[in-house]
Amino acid sequence: MQRPQSPAPRIMKRVFSGVQPSGSLTLGNYLGALRNFTKLQHEAECLFCVVDLHALTVPQDPKELYQRTLDVARIFVACGIDPKQATIFVQSHVPAHSELSWLLECTTYDGELRRMTQYKDKAAKQEVVTSGLLTYPVLMAADILLYQTDEVPVGDDQKQHLELARDIAVRVNNRFDEAIFKVPKPYIPPRAAGGRIMNLQDPMEKMSKSAENPRGNIALLDPPDAIRRKIKSAVTDSGREIYYDEENKPAVSNLMVIYSLCSGDSLEEIQDKYAGSGYGKFKEDLAEVVVETITPIQKRFAELSEPGVIEDILSDGRKKAEPLAIPTLERFQDRLGLLARS
Repeated sequence: MQRPQSPAPRIMKRVFSGVQPSGSLTLGNYLGALRNFTKLQHEAECLFCVVDLHALTVPQDPKELYQRTLDVARIFVACGIDPKQATIFVQSHVPAHSELSWLLECTTYDGELRRMTQYKDKAAKQEVVTSGLLTYPVLMAADILLYQTDEVPVGDDQKQHLELARDIAVRVNNRFDEAIFKVPKPYIPPRAAGGRIMNLQDPMEKMSKSAENPRGNIALLDPPDAIRRKIKSAVTDSGREIYYDEENKPAVSNLMVIYSLCSGDSLEEIQDKYAGSGYGKFKEDLAEVVVETITPIQKRFAELSEPGVIEDILSDGRKKAEPLAIPTLERFQDRLGLLARS
């Protein structure tokens, strides 16, 4: 068999991140991830993928999935990811993701997948549990390993899946005594003051696009008045004092973190500014700070909604991603003894 060569060494590290087109992306997604991506694209070779195949692990309305896939790509760009600087594409547009996923499934053990915390949590909530829900961490591994990824931005809920991807890569490399896959590392962004953005109605839960109560989330496409209403109705803690204390004042602390990340003011400056003023004035000002942060994103999103604009960006992204993916897939196919395409 002709042995495809390993890729040439790269000067810049390569980063891969995927976002599911399920639910509406939130202010938490922007402050916790997307805004970091806009900085990371100047420090690394970045691939940002709308992972539409992952969304199929649970039933989807086809029209809604189609629209959300376009909308996530639009939000990528609207938040500042430059398609000339980074590669933005749709997972299903590069068939190598699905092909590599099957090959990796054949090297992954059933017990590994059934131990996944997210699988157990989601399976408990679904009336019908598909095999895709069980095996989608392998598709996630394929997404990452396909591009010889150096680093993957991950939240706490995805660390277990990245560890599986690392285990699979090491297992394959050991089997063939060759570095077929780069073993990816987690990318941990610089910790912002206060860390994660939490749910406005339950500060013990993170702000998630899949949350059941929409009042707990600020969607990036929420109208300004909806944002104001959500912040006005956000839960607070006992007392009227505004100061940062995650343990004793988690709700107010979360609101202060949002204010800080949107305005650039430190937590100490916010505490001093609203000393003795109570929650009403603080929430009113916070709402305006959030609206001011989101308005440019929404304006850019509207521009990207003109016919053909985001579609052209995604087409260009596929053309850049596919040549990076194919060599890895073909090299692994060759090692497995699969007949090369003529």
